[in-house]
Amino acid sequence: MTTTNFDANIFKAYDIRGIYGENLNDEVVYRIGRALAQYLNVGEIAIGRDMRLSSPPVAAALMHGITDQGVNVVDLGLTTTDELYFAVGKFNYPAGVMITASHNPGKYNGMKCCRAQAFPISSDSGLADLRDLAMSGNFATSAHKGEILKRDVTDDYVKHVLSFIDVNTIKPLKVVADAGNGMAGMILPRVFKYLPCELVPLYFELDGRFPNHPASPLEPENMHDLQKKVRETSADLGVAFDGDADRMFPVDEHGAIVDGSMVTAIVSNSLLRKYPGSTILYNLIVSKSVPTLINKLGGKGIRTRVGHSFIKEEMRQYNAIFGGEHSGHFYFRDNWYADSGLIAFLIMLELVSSEGKSLSELLKPLDHGFRSGEINSTVSDTQHKLHALQEHFGKGALLVDHLDGLTLDYGNWWFNVRPSNTEPLLRLNVEADTKELMEQKRDEVLAFIRQSD
Repeated sequence: MTTTNFDANIFKAYDIRGIYGENLNDEVVYRIGRALAQYLNVGEIAIGRDMRLSSPPVAAALMHGITDQGVNVVDLGLTTTDELYFAVGKFNYPAGVMITASHNPGKYNGMKCCRAQAFPISSDSGLADLRDLAMSGNFATSAHKGEILKRDVTDDYVKHVLSFIDVNTIKPLKVVADAGNGMAGMILPRVFKYLPCELVPLYFELDGRFPNHPASPLEPENMHDLQKKVRETSADLGVAFDGDADRMFPVDEHGAIVDGSMVTAIVSNSLLRKYPGSTILYNLIVSKSVPTLINKLGGKGIRTRVGHSFIKEEMRQYNAIFGGEHSGHFYFRDNWYADSGLIAFLIMLELVSSEGKSLSELLKPLDHGFRSGEINSTVSDTQHKLHALQEHFGKGALLVDHLDGLTLDYGNWWFNVRPSNTEPLLRLNVEADTKELMEQKRDEVLAFIRQSD
């Protein structure tokens, strides 16, 4: 294969992702496998995969490339992404690859890569070098072929996630879970076997065609079935997971969606009670209610850029116990700083049980703002538009901040606009003290972003 039919665009900021059979085919994957083995220069690499129809051939091609380069493979079979991170951390594997395209439609597939201790490999920490090596095809010839060892770590992983809570405090709650035909359908029954809860399953059958709805709970329309089932069954709460089950999105007993900000708040609430004075990271998009709560409980809150590579790095730097993002990623120090929606959900389940209150009752005193959610706009020149936004809206702002894009804070409302890493997009988030003010300011800023220059 020459570099001309190797699409460099499958290498994203945080992972590798493309359409299987088009820009991600077995030959490309094979070369990525050889590049991984040579670049990482390790003795073995652990590999997990999701339930996509293309994941078995992608796994086979990747393992072929790795073993041809003389490196051994530990084949974990079907796993969630956070289970792959767990395996790498727990069993001291020098590297790991999860074959998944997360929440993308079924025609996509890809890879999330990490080094020892689940340290992520992003574009600025090796992924760009991997891309260049895979495209060049300049591989050293290995004198021997690597071996493939199969291993199932799921029982160990289940024990690990349950270690974050006191199982004895869990009450017999009714929980509706929507796996979206993704990997949560495999792991949740094995976890709930140890809990006294009634698990009401939605779409637990592993099916990479996603026949019921896309496994992308960030879009509200993909939450409708879960919300309806929670109300129909009078459940105590519900939860939806994305395709590789590393992100989770809960709903309360009324079927109302609980956003990532409030999950960050509720997990912080629980952890700061157990571990007073701990450091917690939150990205700059989450509600101002989060740092307010952390400070009130005597914790140390640190604001970060958006993106798992930044959060994981800073969590290590500050020895932070927890990190939360608006997008449904929740990170735990005692999980090798990796994200796990499942651990976050179990902590939420524990708090609902121990407090004897419904989820909505627990959230009411914590939530002091009204949020727009993330709104994307296509613009021709993101930096020019950011400059124009500051010129237009900057006067009168109490805070002007460039940690990630542009943040302007006026006290009773604030907004952040940041550019996408991979597309000509600006992402807007607005929060205000009242719903009316949030909607007014959201529409004002959005109109300005979308007007032509």
